[in-house]
Amino acid sequence: MKGLHRMSPQDIAASLVLAIFCATIFVFDTVTDYAIAAAVFYTAIVLVSARLFSHHTVIGVAAGCIVLTVVSFGLTRSGSYNVGFINTLISIVAIACTAYLGLKLVDAEAEAHETRERLLRLARLTTLGQLTGSITHEVSQPLVAIETSAGAGHRWLSQTPPNVARALSTFERISADSHRASEILDRVRRLSKGEKPKIGRFDFNMAIREMADLAAAELHRNGIRLQLDLASDLPSAWADRVQIQQVIGNLILNAIEAMAGTDRDDRFLLIKSQFGVNASLRFTIADTGSGLTNATRERLFDAFWTTKDGGFGLGLTISRTIIEANGGRIWTDAQGALGAGSNGVTFLLEVPAVRMGEQ
Repeated sequence: MKGLHRMSPQDIAASLVLAIFCATIFVFDTVTDYAIAAAVFYTAIVLVSARLFSHHTVIGVAAGCIVLTVVSFGLTRSGSYNVGFINTLISIVAIACTAYLGLKLVDAEAEAHETRERLLRLARLTTLGQLTGSITHEVSQPLVAIETSAGAGHRWLSQTPPNVARALSTFERISADSHRASEILDRVRRLSKGEKPKIGRFDFNMAIREMADLAAAELHRNGIRLQLDLASDLPSAWADRVQIQQVIGNLILNAIEAMAGTDRDDRFLLIKSQFGVNASLRFTIADTGSGLTNATRERLFDAFWTTKDGGFGLGLTISRTIIEANGGRIWTDAQGALGAGSNGVTFLLEVPAVRMGEQ
């Protein structure tokens, strides 16, 4: 990352544009009603700054945006003071969270780049390669959610009368999304360093539903019908929830890609949960894609081997690493869960269930 003294002419021009944009936001935030949360647009300035400047400079930019937000609040004279106070609080939290997550994302991308180079040179898998595929997808979701929540808060407070209760709920969502993204980054980094996962109890079915909900738009776009067959009497799982969801999400996306490449009209995805063996919980996912040959099945979990154009051949290898680190196992079923003639692929994974006496 660059300090101010190393900035190129393009970066200097970008900085001037950011300064003008910052001044515009300040003026607009000051002259408008308390109910208009213009200060949330400072998050865009912070995100761009994270790509241009050093960590200290980005922190300074975020602090400056927060100061401008507070000053603007003090100078504004129109609207409800209570609404303005809540708006200001939401904006400050959004700016701080964006700065923090932006810097974490830049650091993570830098680590992922270094890891990819090491993997290509040494031709072997290290778990640090998880940063390559997981961070971009999983961290971008809470980042977008933070900005969406800030916008929602603005809309609730712009109503007549302002809906303060709904606005406060957006503050809670911003805090939760910030915590979720931070957890993802910290846990992926911890696993990449060979540390033990953060084990805890969680609702196995709820974790599955959350990932299915995230994939709902892709399933609909590709004309895939989803059937969830989740056992109702399961105990809690005993594993790292974020990591297990990462693997489930990867398997769902793989199934979508497999079926999107076929001409079948009856695209169908079955997701099941049930008791496994030896006090475990089992997740099953079966698609109606083109299936696997025996040769492909044998190499499916090999590092740097893939059937996808442009793929790295790390996805399933990483998934197996994660599941085994959580005390589970993952495999494919040659018979399939959809019966004879369905083709497609069936993946199964098992994770430990909570036992009596476990805390």
